[in-house]
Amino acid sequence: QVQLVESGGGLVQPGGSLRLSCAASGFTLDYYAIGWFRQAPGKERKGVSCISSSDGSTAYGDSVKGRFTISRDNAKNTVYLQMNSLKPEDTAVYYCAADRSGWCTTDIDEYNYWGQGTQVTVSS
Repeated sequence: QVQLVESGGGLVQPGGSLRLSCAASGFTLDYYAIGWFRQAPGKERKGVSCISSSDGSTAYGDSVKGRFTISRDNAKNTVYLQMNSLKPEDTAVYYCAADRSGWCTTDIDEYNYWGQGTQVTVSS
């Protein structure tokens, strides 16, 4: 069964850090681009970061550049999103998704598999 499972979300104070994990089962992440998206209440789902499979290149949304880092561990079939200097506006449900083209894109429709999401709340 093909599955993506996010973990690592939670409640953190402004300025704090969290590391999200996206673990795959039923398929190998090596050949997929992995994107992280987030959706705040009442807002559209938006791309946060992406890592390609072909050359390992990464991309970040303007609002998270310099604070978030995406990485992958193919041996563990897992992709991570390290989030530092968190702000209240980072509060959202975070989703990971896999795109078999292997190339990063912010087009949600291009992704083949999605996780169920993990809540991140940044509040004092």
